[in-house]
Amino acid sequence: MKQWEIWTCDFAEAGPHPAIIISHPDRVARAPLVNVLIGSSQRAGRPARENEVVLNGADGLDWETLVKCDLMYLIEKEKLYSRRGIVAAARRRSLVQRINACFGFTIL
Repeated sequence: MKQWEIWTCDFAEAGPHPAIIISHPDRVARAPLVNVLIGSSQRAGRPARENEVVLNGADGLDWETLVKCDLMYLIEKEKLYSRRGIVAAARRRSLVQRINACFGFTIL
């Protein structure tokens, strides 16, 4: 399990969705809990909103998937199953930029 990998997770309030691991590699290697972003389980039928980034087949997903960048989930690694892929480098930058903007880190 590594940072930027995409796994399936059964989110308590939403059911099975793609989960993108965003925790630091050291945390992923040693801790039982990791931070993830949730992706849509349905095909993206609209453009991304200001709090979202679109991932797709280049990242290992079956279709264009909206990823919410304004909410991180703390998940037990054992709840992640079925590795789906890994986020491509260009979209990693987009995710980091969008996370920074969503949390107001760009105004410092």
